[in-house]
Amino acid sequence: MPIIGSFGAGSKGGYGRGGAAKYQIEFLVVAGGGGNTSYMAGGSGAGGYRTSTQDVTVGTTITCTVGAGGPGGSGIGGPSIPGSPSEISGTGLTTITSAGGGGGNGGNPGATGGSGAGGGGGGAGFPGGAGNTPATVPSQGNNGGSSSSGGGGGGGAGAVGGNATSAGGNGGNGSQSSITGSSVYYAGGGGGASHYTSNTGGTGGLGGGGAGRSGGPGTQISGVPGSANTGGGGGGASDFNGTYLNTVAAGGSGVVILRIPVDNYTGTTTGSPTVTDDGSFKVVKFTGSGSYTA
Repeated sequence: MPIIGSFGAGSKGGYGRGGAAKYQIEFLVVAGGGGNTSYMAGGSGAGGYRTSTQDVTVGTTITCTVGAGGPGGSGIGGPSIPGSPSEISGTGLTTITSAGGGGGNGGNPGATGGSGAGGGGGGAGFPGGAGNTPATVPSQGNNGGSSSSGGGGGGGAGAVGGNATSAGGNGGNGSQSSITGSSVYYAGGGGGASHYTSNTGGTGGLGGGGAGRSGGPGTQISGVPGSANTGGGGGGASDFNGTYLNTVAAGGSGVVILRIPVDNYTGTTTGSPTVTDDGSFKVVKFTGSGSYTA
Protein backbone atom coordinates (compact mmCIF):
# COMPACT_ATOMS: atom_id res chain seq x y z
CA MET A 1 0.00 0.00 0.00
CA PRO A 2 1.58 3.34 -0.99
CA ILE A 3 2.36 6.11 1.41
CA ILE A 4 -0.12 8.95 1.31
CA GLY A 5 1.51 12.34 0.52
CA SER A 6 4.48 13.46 -1.57
CA PHE A 7 8.15 13.07 -0.70
CA GLY A 8 11.54 12.77 -2.32
CA ALA A 9 12.36 9.93 -4.72
CA GLY A 10 13.75 6.81 -3.07
CA SER A 11 12.43 7.77 0.40
CA LYS A 12 10.07 5.60 2.46
CA GLY A 13 8.61 8.71 4.02
CA GLY A 14 9.24 12.33 4.81
CA TYR A 15 7.82 15.72 3.93
CA GLY A 16 7.05 17.34 0.60
CA ARG A 17 4.55 19.54 -1.11
CA GLY A 18 1.77 17.15 -0.13
CA GLY A 19 2.54 17.59 3.57
CA ALA A 20 3.60 14.92 6.04
CA ALA A 21 3.77 11.45 4.48
CA LYS A 22 1.29 8.91 5.82
CA TYR A 23 0.33 5.29 5.37
CA GLN A 24 -2.41 3.04 6.70
CA ILE A 25 -2.07 0.62 9.60
CA GLU A 26 -4.73 -1.85 10.70
CA PHE A 27 -5.07 -2.46 14.44
CA LEU A 28 -6.62 -5.12 16.70
CA VAL A 29 -6.86 -4.20 20.39
CA VAL A 30 -8.02 -6.89 22.85
CA ALA A 31 -8.09 -6.26 26.61
CA GLY A 32 -7.58 -8.69 29.49
CA GLY A 33 -10.43 -11.03 30.43
CA GLY A 34 -12.03 -10.97 33.87
CA GLY A 35 -11.15 -13.21 36.82
CA ASN A 36 -13.79 -14.46 39.24
CA THR A 37 -14.82 -15.20 42.80
CA SER A 38 -15.70 -18.59 44.25
CA TYR A 39 -18.53 -21.07 44.95
CA MET A 40 -21.13 -21.56 42.22
CA ALA A 41 -19.34 -18.75 40.40
CA GLY A 42 -20.35 -17.29 37.07
CA GLY A 43 -17.86 -17.30 34.22
CA SER A 44 -15.92 -14.10 33.72
CA GLY A 45 -16.44 -11.69 30.85
CA ALA A 46 -14.06 -11.40 27.92
CA GLY A 47 -11.81 -8.42 27.41
CA GLY A 48 -12.90 -5.74 24.98
CA TYR A 49 -12.45 -6.44 21.26
CA ARG A 50 -11.92 -3.40 19.05
CA THR A 51 -10.49 -2.82 15.58
CA SER A 52 -9.34 0.27 13.69
CA THR A 53 -7.66 1.24 10.42
CA GLN A 54 -5.96 4.64 10.52
CA ASP A 55 -3.66 6.87 8.46
CA VAL A 56 -0.43 7.19 10.43
CA THR A 57 2.13 9.95 9.87
CA VAL A 58 5.68 8.75 9.19
CA GLY A 59 7.78 9.14 12.33
CA THR A 60 4.84 8.76 14.75
CA THR A 61 5.49 6.53 17.76
CA ILE A 62 2.50 4.31 18.44
CA THR A 63 2.29 3.23 22.08
CA CYS A 64 0.73 -0.21 22.55
CA THR A 65 -0.51 -1.12 26.02
CA VAL A 66 -1.53 -4.75 26.65
CA GLY A 67 -3.89 -5.40 29.56
CA ALA A 68 -3.48 -8.25 32.05
CA GLY A 69 -6.23 -10.72 32.84
CA GLY A 70 -8.04 -10.36 36.15
CA PRO A 71 -6.19 -12.44 38.76
CA GLY A 72 -7.50 -15.64 40.29
CA GLY A 73 -7.83 -16.17 44.02
CA SER A 74 -9.32 -18.63 46.50
CA GLY A 75 -12.02 -18.84 49.12
CA ILE A 76 -15.69 -17.89 48.99
CA GLY A 77 -17.31 -14.75 47.68
CA GLY A 78 -15.53 -11.44 47.40
CA PRO A 79 -15.73 -8.82 44.68
CA SER A 80 -15.52 -9.75 41.02
CA ILE A 81 -12.09 -9.14 39.48
CA PRO A 82 -12.03 -7.25 36.15
CA GLY A 83 -9.34 -7.50 33.52
CA SER A 84 -7.16 -4.54 32.59
CA PRO A 85 -7.64 -2.39 29.46
CA SER A 86 -5.50 -2.48 26.30
CA GLU A 87 -4.84 0.61 24.19
CA ILE A 88 -3.10 2.17 21.20
CA SER A 89 -2.22 5.87 21.14
CA GLY A 90 0.06 8.31 19.40
CA THR A 91 0.24 11.84 18.04
CA GLY A 92 -2.42 12.35 15.40
CA LEU A 93 -4.07 8.98 16.05
CA THR A 94 -7.53 8.30 17.39
CA THR A 95 -6.82 6.53 20.67
CA ILE A 96 -8.46 3.10 20.81
CA THR A 97 -9.07 1.71 24.30
CA SER A 98 -10.58 -1.72 24.94
CA ALA A 99 -12.03 -2.20 28.43
CA GLY A 100 -11.20 -5.16 30.66
CA GLY A 101 -13.71 -7.98 31.00
CA GLY A 102 -16.09 -7.98 33.96
CA GLY A 103 -15.47 -10.54 36.71
CA GLY A 104 -17.81 -13.44 37.30
CA ASN A 105 -19.43 -13.55 40.73
CA GLY A 106 -20.31 -16.29 43.17
CA GLY A 107 -20.62 -16.60 46.90
CA ASN A 108 -23.38 -17.68 49.24
CA PRO A 109 -25.74 -16.00 48.51
CA GLY A 110 -24.78 -15.21 44.94
CA ALA A 111 -24.02 -11.82 43.47
CA THR A 112 -24.51 -9.93 40.22
CA GLY A 113 -21.72 -10.41 37.72
CA GLY A 114 -19.32 -7.53 37.16
CA SER A 115 -19.76 -5.11 34.27
CA GLY A 116 -17.05 -4.61 31.66
CA ALA A 117 -16.37 -5.12 27.98
CA GLY A 118 -17.85 -8.59 28.40
CA GLY A 119 -20.12 -8.85 31.43
CA GLY A 120 -19.35 -11.47 34.07
CA GLY A 121 -21.86 -14.24 34.73
CA GLY A 122 -24.08 -13.99 37.79
CA GLY A 123 -23.63 -16.22 40.85
CA ALA A 124 -26.40 -18.51 42.07
CA GLY A 125 -29.75 -16.77 41.70
CA PHE A 126 -28.43 -13.46 40.34
CA PRO A 127 -28.20 -11.68 36.96
CA GLY A 128 -25.12 -11.28 34.83
CA GLY A 129 -23.17 -8.06 34.50
CA ALA A 130 -23.60 -5.57 31.68
CA GLY A 131 -21.37 -5.87 28.63
CA ASN A 132 -20.08 -3.11 26.33
CA THR A 133 -19.26 -0.98 29.37
CA PRO A 134 -18.22 1.74 28.66
CA ALA A 135 -20.32 1.72 25.48
CA THR A 136 -18.54 1.73 22.11
CA VAL A 137 -19.78 1.53 18.51
CA PRO A 138 -19.37 -1.19 17.29
CA SER A 139 -19.91 -2.97 20.61
CA GLN A 140 -16.77 -4.30 22.30
CA GLY A 141 -18.55 -7.08 24.23
CA ASN A 142 -21.82 -8.59 25.46
CA ASN A 143 -23.76 -9.18 28.67
CA GLY A 144 -23.06 -12.03 31.05
CA GLY A 145 -25.64 -14.76 31.65
CA SER A 146 -28.02 -14.87 34.59
CA SER A 147 -28.44 -17.70 37.07
CA SER A 148 -31.27 -19.52 38.78
CA SER A 149 -28.93 -21.97 40.51
CA GLY A 150 -25.43 -22.46 39.02
CA GLY A 151 -23.20 -19.73 37.61
CA GLY A 152 -24.06 -17.85 34.41
CA GLY A 153 -21.62 -17.71 31.49
CA GLY A 154 -19.44 -14.68 30.85
CA GLY A 155 -20.18 -12.45 27.88
CA GLY A 156 -17.94 -12.70 24.81
CA ALA A 157 -17.09 -10.25 22.06
CA GLY A 158 -19.50 -11.98 19.66
CA ALA A 159 -22.28 -13.34 21.88
CA VAL A 160 -23.96 -13.04 25.28
CA GLY A 161 -23.12 -15.48 28.06
CA GLY A 162 -25.49 -18.40 28.54
CA ASN A 163 -28.00 -18.48 31.37
CA ALA A 164 -27.55 -21.13 34.06
CA THR A 165 -29.95 -23.55 35.71
CA SER A 166 -28.29 -26.25 37.82
CA ALA A 167 -25.69 -26.66 35.08
CA GLY A 168 -23.31 -23.77 34.47
CA GLY A 169 -24.01 -21.35 31.65
CA ASN A 170 -21.75 -21.46 28.60
CA GLY A 171 -19.43 -18.56 27.90
CA GLY A 172 -20.33 -16.34 24.95
CA ASN A 173 -18.23 -16.84 21.83
CA GLY A 174 -15.66 -14.25 20.85
CA SER A 175 -15.17 -12.57 17.47
CA GLN A 176 -12.95 -13.63 14.57
CA SER A 177 -10.13 -11.57 13.12
CA SER A 178 -7.90 -12.27 10.12
CA ILE A 179 -5.40 -9.53 10.91
CA THR A 180 -2.57 -12.08 11.16
CA GLY A 181 -3.51 -13.68 7.83
CA SER A 182 -5.44 -16.54 9.46
CA SER A 183 -8.92 -16.38 10.96
CA VAL A 184 -8.61 -16.51 14.76
CA TYR A 185 -11.19 -16.09 17.54
CA TYR A 186 -10.46 -13.66 20.36
CA ALA A 187 -12.32 -12.54 23.51
CA GLY A 188 -14.47 -15.54 24.48
CA GLY A 189 -16.39 -15.54 27.77
CA GLY A 190 -15.74 -18.00 30.61
CA GLY A 191 -18.13 -20.83 31.47
CA GLY A 192 -20.03 -20.85 34.77
CA ALA A 193 -19.78 -23.46 37.52
CA SER A 194 -22.61 -25.95 38.06
CA HIS A 195 -24.69 -26.17 41.23
CA TYR A 196 -24.23 -29.89 41.92
CA THR A 197 -21.49 -32.38 41.11
CA SER A 198 -24.02 -34.29 39.00
CA ASN A 199 -24.30 -31.29 36.66
CA THR A 200 -21.72 -29.98 34.22
CA GLY A 201 -19.90 -26.69 34.18
CA GLY A 202 -20.39 -24.37 31.22
CA THR A 203 -18.04 -24.47 28.25
CA GLY A 204 -15.71 -21.58 27.55
CA GLY A 205 -16.59 -19.39 24.57
CA LEU A 206 -14.56 -19.61 21.36
CA GLY A 207 -11.67 -17.18 21.69
CA GLY A 208 -9.93 -18.37 24.84
CA GLY A 209 -12.78 -18.54 27.36
CA GLY A 210 -12.08 -20.98 30.22
CA ALA A 211 -14.56 -23.72 31.11
CA GLY A 212 -16.45 -23.86 34.40
CA ARG A 213 -15.85 -26.88 36.69
CA SER A 214 -17.28 -28.55 39.78
CA GLY A 215 -16.00 -31.25 42.13
CA GLY A 216 -17.00 -33.46 45.03
CA PRO A 217 -16.42 -33.13 48.78
CA GLY A 218 -12.83 -32.47 49.83
CA THR A 219 -11.66 -31.82 46.28
CA GLN A 220 -9.83 -28.65 45.38
CA ILE A 221 -11.30 -27.43 42.12
CA SER A 222 -10.34 -24.65 39.76
CA GLY A 223 -12.18 -23.23 36.81
CA VAL A 224 -10.11 -23.21 33.63
CA PRO A 225 -8.21 -19.92 33.18
CA GLY A 226 -8.77 -17.79 30.11
CA SER A 227 -6.12 -18.41 27.44
CA ALA A 228 -3.19 -16.01 27.38
CA ASN A 229 -3.19 -13.24 24.75
CA THR A 230 -6.80 -13.84 23.72
CA GLY A 231 -8.65 -11.79 26.32
CA GLY A 232 -10.68 -14.86 27.33
CA GLY A 233 -12.62 -14.84 30.60
CA GLY A 234 -11.83 -17.32 33.38
CA GLY A 235 -14.19 -20.20 34.22
CA GLY A 236 -16.12 -20.46 37.48
CA ALA A 237 -15.72 -23.23 40.10
CA SER A 238 -17.55 -24.99 42.96
CA ASP A 239 -16.58 -27.85 45.30
CA PHE A 240 -19.65 -28.39 47.54
CA ASN A 241 -17.92 -29.63 50.67
CA GLY A 242 -18.53 -26.65 52.91
CA THR A 243 -14.86 -25.64 53.08
CA TYR A 244 -14.75 -23.86 49.71
CA LEU A 245 -11.38 -25.08 48.46
CA ASN A 246 -11.99 -23.58 45.03
CA THR A 247 -9.04 -21.94 43.33
CA VAL A 248 -10.41 -19.18 41.18
CA ALA A 249 -9.39 -18.99 37.53
CA ALA A 250 -7.70 -15.89 36.16
CA GLY A 251 -8.67 -14.17 32.94
CA GLY A 252 -6.48 -14.37 29.86
CA SER A 253 -4.19 -11.46 29.05
CA GLY A 254 -4.92 -9.25 26.07
CA VAL A 255 -3.05 -8.58 22.82
CA VAL A 256 -2.41 -5.70 20.41
CA ILE A 257 -1.71 -6.49 16.74
CA LEU A 258 -0.63 -4.14 13.94
CA ARG A 259 -0.82 -4.98 10.22
CA ILE A 260 1.62 -2.81 8.27
CA PRO A 261 2.47 -2.67 4.53
CA VAL A 262 5.91 -4.21 3.96
CA ASP A 263 7.09 -1.22 1.90
CA ASN A 264 6.39 1.11 4.82
CA TYR A 265 7.57 -1.05 7.71
CA THR A 266 10.41 0.60 9.66
CA GLY A 267 11.35 -2.21 12.05
CA THR A 268 11.62 0.29 14.93
CA THR A 269 9.94 -1.26 17.97
CA THR A 270 10.24 -1.57 21.72
CA GLY A 271 8.86 -4.30 23.96
CA SER A 272 9.94 -7.32 21.85
CA PRO A 273 6.84 -7.93 19.73
CA THR A 274 6.63 -10.94 17.41
CA VAL A 275 6.95 -9.90 13.75
CA THR A 276 5.75 -12.19 10.94
CA ASP A 277 5.15 -11.88 7.20
CA ASP A 278 1.78 -12.20 5.48
CA GLY A 279 2.25 -11.53 1.79
CA SER A 280 2.80 -7.81 1.31
CA PHE A 281 2.25 -7.05 5.01
CA LYS A 282 4.20 -7.26 8.26
CA VAL A 283 2.20 -8.42 11.27
CA VAL A 284 3.48 -6.99 14.57
CA LYS A 285 2.02 -8.77 17.61
CA PHE A 286 2.44 -7.29 21.10
CA THR A 287 1.81 -9.72 23.96
CA GLY A 288 3.28 -7.17 26.37
CA SER A 289 3.37 -3.40 26.23
CA GLY A 290 5.72 -1.67 23.77
CA SER A 291 5.76 0.65 20.77
CA TYR A 292 6.20 0.89 17.01
CA THR A 293 7.60 3.96 15.24
CA ALA A 294 6.05 4.48 11.81
